[in-house]
Amino acid sequence: MGIFETLENLLHQTAFFGLTTGNYAMIAVACVFLYLAIAKEYEPLLLVPISFGMLLVNIYPPIMEEGGLLHYFFMLDEWSILPSLIFMGVGAMTDFGPLIANPKSFLLGAAAQFGIFAAYIGAMLLGFSDEAAAAVSIIGGADGPTSIFLAGKLGQTQLMGPIAVAAYSYMSLVPIIQPPIMKALTTEKERKIKMEQLRPVSKLEKILFPVIVTIVVCMILPSTAPLVGMLMLGNLFKESGVVKQLTETASNAMMYIVVILLGTSVGATTSAEAFLNWTTIKIVILGLVAFCFGTATGVIFGKIMCRLTGGKVNPLIGSAGVSAVPMAARVSQKVGAEADPTNFLLMHAMGPNVAGVIGTAVAAGVFMAIFGV
Repeated sequence: MGIFETLENLLHQTAFFGLTTGNYAMIAVACVFLYLAIAKEYEPLLLVPISFGMLLVNIYPPIMEEGGLLHYFFMLDEWSILPSLIFMGVGAMTDFGPLIANPKSFLLGAAAQFGIFAAYIGAMLLGFSDEAAAAVSIIGGADGPTSIFLAGKLGQTQLMGPIAVAAYSYMSLVPIIQPPIMKALTTEKERKIKMEQLRPVSKLEKILFPVIVTIVVCMILPSTAPLVGMLMLGNLFKESGVVKQLTETASNAMMYIVVILLGTSVGATTSAEAFLNWTTIKIVILGLVAFCFGTATGVIFGKIMCRLTGGKVNPLIGSAGVSAVPMAARVSQKVGAEADPTNFLLMHAMGPNVAGVIGTAVAAGVFMAIFGV
């Protein structure tokens, strides 16, 4: 074999000759996501692994086929292992104190879940099957792990990639999507409302909370046990104070390992063949509409609570009722501070925010119960 023939063979082994126009388009999208994650710092912990997985699968598609590295990562998503472990890590990092101190926050978290059911109706109207519509609708809660979990449980693995990417993308874009909606639905006077300091929460209350929530929620909806149970177990690690090593592992090393595995495997589902089609476009649009609707209903319910309490509740905290913890709470703080730099809403917004995590898991449990999963 001559040197020129050898060089020609090597040249044809490169990716340049095997990629489609769609692959190049997805590579460009991956680079845009990397730019947003690195240059703009839009939730880099999520977007960096997701966008790099997107980059890899569109350069070398076999990496996601059986025998490929990311195929085995993705199997952990299908088996609901990674979403459940993510919930444990979230629980170990989350302080439920604001929710315990102000139980009315549960109502704001519940109000923001209306986006899920709006998306379900919309998906049905667009021709999705009942199970597919339910899997798509969870995007409205801006909860990536729950979206993946429900899609797997309802047998919608073929939609898991677009659903997960849409959910995580909207989680990352919370600082862009939510503020215009919040400002449009509130007056400057409402945004300036200062809320009273939350009461101190005892250690006993914090220890009992995850135990009671697990018993109540999982008795009513047993199918939520993998998510709610792991969320509350992680929180019990944190609040009990007797297993610091487990708390540190769940909230740091394990959490970051799981984020790497989940993020890259989710990104790797976005091959051009799987992603560039009308079904994916409909899912992305439905997810955006649902997320906007959930944000709006949270703010509107916040306005109702503001009126009922004589102006003691800032409606902005209602937008934090979606499940994106703690990004949505930070956005409530940011928009409130823009109206009045001395206004501190973060801890008040954390109540609806963590209630939204529980609410999204409960919504997923309701769908599983409906379909007999």
